[in-house]
Amino acid sequence: MTKILAIGDLHGNTSLAEKFAKQAKDENVDLVILAGDITLAEKSIENLIGPFAREKKQILLIPGNHESNLTVELLTLMYSNAKNIHGYSFTKNDLGIFGAGTAHIGPNAIDDEDIFELLKKSHEKIKDFKKKIMVTHIHPMGSKAEFSGWSGSKAVTKAIKKFKPDILISAHIHEAEGIEEIIGKTKVLQVGRRGTIFEI
Repeated sequence: MTKILAIGDLHGNTSLAEKFAKQAKDENVDLVILAGDITLAEKSIENLIGPFAREKKQILLIPGNHESNLTVELLTLMYSNAKNIHGYSFTKNDLGIFGAGTAHIGPNAIDDEDIFELLKKSHEKIKDFKKKIMVTHIHPMGSKAEFSGWSGSKAVTKAIKKFKPDILISAHIHEAEGIEEIIGKTKVLQVGRRGTIFEI
């Protein structure tokens, strides 16, 4: 089993990063996943990944709509135990994790079709793994998070149906944090600033 702490929408809050790093240590998690909007409009990247790196936790991250993929790449260059999975994958034992960040709205938006292509590319190397987690910033179209009035991504819903991950981690809609649902055979975890710990 792999124990995971998933967080979304830190928005530059270094106190939250410190709090979650302590939780990751205290609860002995194996992986920390940051599902985008790590910064607040890229005002600062200081001390957002460092607290987790100092606890020697493996960190997986994707960009949200508040930072560019270039910013996420810079963060991963700063810390050897951080990996950008925007269009890439990560493996641990029998678990494959793949992802695509940003959203089809906001300052760092990309087209929905591009989100799907990134998910397709990142899934390819882990397609035969026994257990799979998909990580996106934006929520799927048709999900409960749409109660917020913000429509989800057709690409994410399409990827759920095509790639059948066991779990989808998404963020973006602050009011939806903590919502869990099943779409197809996939458990959708809408994470946020409260964080979610689970095992798979």
